[in-house]
Amino acid sequence: MTGPSHKDRDAVARRRLARVPAAADPEVLAVVAELARRLDARSTEIAREMSVMMAHEIDQLDNDANLIEMLEASVQGNVTTIIHVLANDIPIDHLQPTTAAVEYALRLAQRDVPSNSLVRAYHMGQGDLMRICHDEVSALDIPARLTLAVLKHTSDVVYSYIDWITLYVFDAYEQERSRWINAQGNLHSAAIHALLSGTGSDTGSFESETGYRLDQNHIAVVAWSTWDADALGFNALDRLVRDLGAAAGADKSVIVTAIDRRTVWAWLPFGRRVPAPDLQVLSASVPLDGGTRVAIGLPGNGMSGFKRSHEQARAAYSVATVPDTPGRPLVSFGDRGIAVVSLLSDNLDATKSWVWEVLGPLAADTPGAASLRTTLSVYFANGESHLHTANQMNLHRNTVKYRINKALGDPVVVGRDKLDLALALQVCELLGRSVLRPLG
Repeated sequence: MTGPSHKDRDAVARRRLARVPAAADPEVLAVVAELARRLDARSTEIAREMSVMMAHEIDQLDNDANLIEMLEASVQGNVTTIIHVLANDIPIDHLQPTTAAVEYALRLAQRDVPSNSLVRAYHMGQGDLMRICHDEVSALDIPARLTLAVLKHTSDVVYSYIDWITLYVFDAYEQERSRWINAQGNLHSAAIHALLSGTGSDTGSFESETGYRLDQNHIAVVAWSTWDADALGFNALDRLVRDLGAAAGADKSVIVTAIDRRTVWAWLPFGRRVPAPDLQVLSASVPLDGGTRVAIGLPGNGMSGFKRSHEQARAAYSVATVPDTPGRPLVSFGDRGIAVVSLLSDNLDATKSWVWEVLGPLAADTPGAASLRTTLSVYFANGESHLHTANQMNLHRNTVKYRINKALGDPVVVGRDKLDLALALQVCELLGRSVLRPLG
């Protein structure tokens, strides 16, 4: 893991000493420990709400499901550390940064997210946590004098921690950003990002710098590892994409750029040919033993097709990377339901509530409900034909009739619009347990 240099650590140490909170009376520390106990009981909820607030308020922190997951882990780690410091009167200079906090800073550096977004997130979190502390202390039955002393000590501790941790992660960010810019596979990164963002629309300059022609047909690819990044590396993902291009019949001049240690973006070129790749053949090209996954867009032509296919690949990626979704080696934007579900996956809480409202008991995370959902989904896909459904599922026609009658006979489902039912079933199939009703 990248971290501050020896010189930077000396600077951190000096600032630690400069920001050490003043010693507090035992009476104050006792109340602060009670405050910490109350915060600890709510720590998961606090971290979750704080993460949502940061992702919503700060640009580029909500661009990717993986980044959001890492943001929540970072916030949870920092909140837990602060609670321990308050509960046990731990000196700031005895602390070590949490792995999640440093790793999140490194990932933002690799994704070219501005460092000010990282620093702003910490200061927003500081303000939100102090608001919660004020509310908790106000609820305690203690004298005003003691309330003031407790809030001052708490504020000093939180400020000192944020001052220390932001310096540490900012240094880690800057070093990783410098290293990443010069890393293999990122030589074309700036040109690609400029083209996608619209800040670099000069086709000639792009083609001259990258050696990749825009006036042809493309299929965009997002490839990533679900394992430890260091166990795979950019070179392995680069080879995967090029093997994928060969399986799809693409030209050799594939363009690949690393987005972080676990993710690459790529485009497969096809010249004037309109590609029609066999998705089963492509899926067979993805080595599952490497923890790798691939999302692809639809074929596109020219600069607009280059951009649109990439948007589609990222939409498919957004569905495939939702936590607890069924793992598949390859997901295409053209797969049934992916386009619509990619929009619904942007707000999982609302989507989950809607699925439960539409499907009722069919949304339960049980084998029985799963069997009914699958049968009903195939039934709708086959034009509500019992015979075709039975043939496709290799079931007796009466078995299909029984399952359909049971699924559609539930009071919650009766009278529901069939389009809503079909879409809700598709959401369950693609997003899995993330939208299902858990047992108990």
